[in-house]
Amino acid sequence: MIRPAAASDEKALGRLGAALMRQHHESDPQRFLMTERPEAGYGRFLVSRLTKPDALVLVAERSKDVVGYAYASVEPTSWEDLRGPCGFLHDLYVDESSRGHGVGRGLADAAIAWMRSKGRSQVVLWSKSGNDAAQRLFARLGFRKTMVEMTLDAESSSAE
Repeated sequence: MIRPAAASDEKALGRLGAALMRQHHESDPQRFLMTERPEAGYGRFLVSRLTKPDALVLVAERSKDVVGYAYASVEPTSWEDLRGPCGFLHDLYVDESSRGHGVGRGLADAAIAWMRSKGRSQVVLWSKSGNDAAQRLFARLGFRKTMVEMTLDAESSSAE
């Protein structure tokens, strides 16, 4: 079951958000943030979005356990990103034990439907390089690749 998140979901959202954060950080510790208590911080952050009219946090439940979440927003025109108004799918995470059962697709479909209901004809997302399973899901949903993020760290050499 997919439903809007509630403040009572903070602990589960924190657990899942921290797992997403760890997944990113482990793939590239120089690029992706890690904090001392990511569960508390991410849970608090996602719950803070619940009262924002231009944001949506959804959870997926299986057997009354929260096994995934999506965080989306509607965004205005961005000159920095060279794009018009859009929906932005910031986070989509499903617990490893629940992957392959349509949970991610259900969360994505519900988030996209909400963004469309807010008048956004275009939906944008970022996907971590190497996250092939997620990118296959997004491609099946009709997303196409449009940008490649690149990071330069102070200790990087231009000879590399």
